[in-house]
Amino acid sequence: MCGIVGYVGSSTACGKPLEVCLQGLKRLEYRGYDSAGVALAAPGMDHVAVRKKAGRLANLEADLAKHALPEATVGIGHTRWATNGAPSDNNAHPHLSADGNIAIIHNGIIENANVLKGQLQTEGYSFASSTDSEVAAKLLGKMAEQVIAETGKPDLFEALRRVARQLTGAFTILAVDCRQPDVVVGARHDSPLVVGLGEGENFLGSDVAAFVAYTKEAMELGQDEAVRITADSVTVTDFEGNQVAEPKRFTVDWDASAAEKGGWPSFMDKEIHEDPAAVADTLLGRFDEKGDIVLDEVRIESDAFRSVDKIIVVACGTASYAGLVAKYAIEHWVRIPVEVELAHEFRYRDPILTPRTLVVAISQSGETMDTLMALRHAREQGSRVLAICNTQGATIPRESDAVLYTHAGPEIAVASTKAFVAQVTAAYLLGLYLAQVKGTMFRDEIHQVLSNLKAMPDKIQWVLDTQRESIERAAKRMLNAHSFLFLGRHVGYPVAMEGALKLKEIAYTFTEGFAAGELKHGPIALVDEGEPVVVIVPSARGRDTLHNKVISGIEEVKARGAYTIAVAEEGDPDAERYADIVFWRPVCPTLLSPLVDVVPLQLFAMDMANLKGYDVDKPRNLAKSVTVE
Repeated sequence: MCGIVGYVGSSTACGKPLEVCLQGLKRLEYRGYDSAGVALAAPGMDHVAVRKKAGRLANLEADLAKHALPEATVGIGHTRWATNGAPSDNNAHPHLSADGNIAIIHNGIIENANVLKGQLQTEGYSFASSTDSEVAAKLLGKMAEQVIAETGKPDLFEALRRVARQLTGAFTILAVDCRQPDVVVGARHDSPLVVGLGEGENFLGSDVAAFVAYTKEAMELGQDEAVRITADSVTVTDFEGNQVAEPKRFTVDWDASAAEKGGWPSFMDKEIHEDPAAVADTLLGRFDEKGDIVLDEVRIESDAFRSVDKIIVVACGTASYAGLVAKYAIEHWVRIPVEVELAHEFRYRDPILTPRTLVVAISQSGETMDTLMALRHAREQGSRVLAICNTQGATIPRESDAVLYTHAGPEIAVASTKAFVAQVTAAYLLGLYLAQVKGTMFRDEIHQVLSNLKAMPDKIQWVLDTQRESIERAAKRMLNAHSFLFLGRHVGYPVAMEGALKLKEIAYTFTEGFAAGELKHGPIALVDEGEPVVVIVPSARGRDTLHNKVISGIEEVKARGAYTIAVAEEGDPDAERYADIVFWRPVCPTLLSPLVDVVPLQLFAMDMANLKGYDVDKPRNLAKSVTVE
């Protein structure tokens, strides 16, 4: 859940280590923001210089402006989302070894921390915080002294490997030692860490946003690997000290400006308006000269795809709703069953998996722990795994048999928006590719769907350009509503669920999404005078029965005093007649309509939160990347 950055540069102490840490933490603050801290070291220091403050990164910056830290040659920085110990100055990172020579930062949960803490306390160690991370700091100090006793010199890299072998749970740890002021070391297990490769300087980060302002060249760090960086070298080993041959390098395909607001009042506003580009960019480079789909990032043989007889989508939150949209499309196009599973429930119910099952893991960050555990279980059972992911070099795509990158660019706001439409687009591509290799659709049918899909960015833009006023009006009208119901049928059902989730996440409003057919089976009892009900209305073209049933549902809740908001196709006379307010969508195929229907719901949730004075980018109690189970 935490943001981590590390830097090694010039052998002459200067202000750049602190600058890199603070700039990196600004771009990583979406990962956690209940406290922040930095640790610096330079030749001649007799202890590591540490500063940390509870609250947003701005609190730390203000403190540093009043009381400057010394110039340094190495630095590590951390922004936290609490999983162990309440937000406070004491619980903030970095944490120190008993002698103050070593500072560490940590992301994850150390499951055997209490056992290790008890052992250290019996040896006379004391603790200033209630975190599991401080246990690792004290243990690392102990291991460092053991190494010095054995070899006569400090070796922080070896000490960290010894610590890593003793920890259970999930962790990324970075450390600095004032006795080795030209080194930063790191280790990872079930938690992300990536290396940035510079000229005369090197970087570490929980993702590439930490250092992309300084270098686009990066290196993946694998599971159970440790890394040592100096200004001009990078060494990667396993936890036993065995050298890792040729770690994989990659080039980041976006720059630091992509992570800035660019004049928008919030990242969420900016990212909603990037929905059209997210869809368009996810489609780029996917077609050959004949217009056929070529998924060159998917390295599963066509024969293996032809043999697939079931798909299981594993995901959490917004990504799971993208998976539900995929279910409707893929089952229609490919005629094989698609199950959508919440990743955190998947492996605990003994799922039926075979070599002919394709498991599709969807995760914006590529680090969602529940989804990672689900894909590992699937691979252990012999199934192939394909990841749909937005983050290069992340753990989920690395551990999958194939990956479809969504190319949405960095998504900074905690509540996902453009990643959702990009995930849905990638799922459509997967479904059409399967139809292509299995022969379940004619070539011209596939090309027609693709032509419609390529037109969707302009249709999303139409919603953004024309519907803002009615959305703002609805938000002002509903500002004091205590609860909402969201209803949808067919592909409108997952859109309703996603719209409800957005309102919960950022406007802190009790909201429930239902399949519209469930209305009579219980939820209608909640409808009272003035109760807002948001309904996703399917097009009447070709699906007249479905359309009529949803309109009938609007009439039912209206008769009980509900205030109804409809998302409907432009010119729908029934929606205009029965709904109090309508967010219009342009004409588009039903299976592709979630790409446009979700956009006004994203804007509506954001407007509600803004009117209430909430921080739409950093909602309370949430973090962008859920890297613990």
